[in-house]
Amino acid sequence: MPSTTNGKRPVNIAILGATGAVGKELLKVLAERNFPIGQLKLLASARSKDSTVQFMGKDYPVEEANKEAFRGIDIVLSAVGADIIHPLAPMAIEAGAVIIDKSSAFRMTPSVPLVVPGVNDEAMHNHKGIIASPNCSTSQLVVALKPLHDLAQMTRVIVSTYQSVSGAGSPAMDELSEQTHMSMHGQTTLPKVFTKPIAFNLIPHIDKFNKDGYTREEEKLIEETRKILDLPGLPITCTAVRVPVFIGHSESVLIEFAKPISVEEARKVLGSSNMIEVWDNPDENVYPTPVDVAGKDPVYVGRIRKDNSSPNGLHIWVVADNLRIGAALNAIRIAEYLLEHKLLKQPVAS
Repeated sequence: MPSTTNGKRPVNIAILGATGAVGKELLKVLAERNFPIGQLKLLASARSKDSTVQFMGKDYPVEEANKEAFRGIDIVLSAVGADIIHPLAPMAIEAGAVIIDKSSAFRMTPSVPLVVPGVNDEAMHNHKGIIASPNCSTSQLVVALKPLHDLAQMTRVIVSTYQSVSGAGSPAMDELSEQTHMSMHGQTTLPKVFTKPIAFNLIPHIDKFNKDGYTREEEKLIEETRKILDLPGLPITCTAVRVPVFIGHSESVLIEFAKPISVEEARKVLGSSNMIEVWDNPDENVYPTPVDVAGKDPVYVGRIRKDNSSPNGLHIWVVADNLRIGAALNAIRIAEYLLEHKLLKQPVAS
């Protein structure tokens, strides 16, 4: 691999969870964006070590994640669960790396920035070795909410999510595929990943239920949105639903503002964001769906309309590839920002 790319110095990268769905997407996005990689390490659990993963025409061995594996690494892109990253994080930080973590382990830790680049970049300047990437459903939501809040100050948000199975990992995608095939042939199978069959079904249950009746997924979206937008008192509620879609999360969002906002104003401000594409012409059946957005970077917004039950309310429909804006792309954008603004902990090799 070339030692420099686009004039940037190479960065030593470790991908933790390299064999999972998000880990594979991280590699794909690194290649697409021509990220200046010096050394690349692919890390996973002991059961995955000694396997290989191909990246840009070269086979890379998968190593077991441990203290030694982080030596010389500038950025750790973590795509593993909270229980795995917790004990590994101090090792990586001690080795001089900055961790960009996709799990829920550190998102609500006050000293850890929770970041969507383009929404709250300034938070990255105060990192202490860990930057958290939000839940996939939160990432696309805040991209759409931020320009609207800047325009007219949100006073309440109601969100219903329609989340694809890829948000639950590769086994969930396999389960949808298997159940769909079996259902089409008159066969039944018991769910393993989900609580109920997912093929030809909807499940209003993502993660565990809290005592208040909300799920942890719904709680994450609520609390993470408040933290990213620096609106700790924002009234926001959510119902999260798993749907039989492989890739792409959709969200129906009702936003109430401190003053009226017209559909035309909303379209204009959303369309001015370089992270958003507005697809909003219902007369011509122009509105985004998961099939439209899979494999693409923007957050897509459509079905923009006034709420007939609220004088200051506005409905929007938000769709994005959850493996990209909700995971891999967001992490790589954070890494690019750290490099551009010289926010890594140790000098990058020249």
